[in-house]
Amino acid sequence: MYGHESASPSAVALAFGGHCPTVIDPASDCAIFAVNPAMGIDQQTIELWQAFDEFQIPRIVVVTHIENLEADFDDAITLANRVFDQMATPYLVLHDEAGLPCALIELATMRIIDYSTTPPGDLACEPEHETLVQEFRDEYLELVSSMGEGAFAAGLLFPAIPLWIEKSIGVDVVVKYLNQLSR
Repeated sequence: MYGHESASPSAVALAFGGHCPTVIDPASDCAIFAVNPAMGIDQQTIELWQAFDEFQIPRIVVVTHIENLEADFDDAITLANRVFDQMATPYLVLHDEAGLPCALIELATMRIIDYSTTPPGDLACEPEHETLVQEFRDEYLELVSSMGEGAFAAGLLFPAIPLWIEKSIGVDVVVKYLNQLSR
């Protein structure tokens, strides 16, 4: 796990059984970069990301602290697109009445993972959600199509996942990506 301390990379490492090295390990199966949208991305994290380019190691960006009302997943993605590489956003955050993240909508299937229940519910997308995310969905599907099957495992496609570990939001999604590498 890599990232500025404000993004809680040690908590992310603990959640996924990883560690927080200070240099890159070319033998890594995957590198997870934690980004706190309220704090930005520091120069050291940018340099570590770029160092992984040489090895084409699969990378995932997890956007932490999404429960912070000043933190915005979209802003984090815009910044990551600028300083890392083009991010793929397979999921977008849905919020409850209080403005807190409560669900993710999967752009490929237009299904909603509702984390307000245990286990998380799998719901159909409502028509108003489809309208709101259509532009993001089109962009995501075009990116995935142009990269081809297996682009993530080949270190060419970089998913960005919203993550709130305490509420399990996004944890299952990150595990799903990590499982693609163990095949």
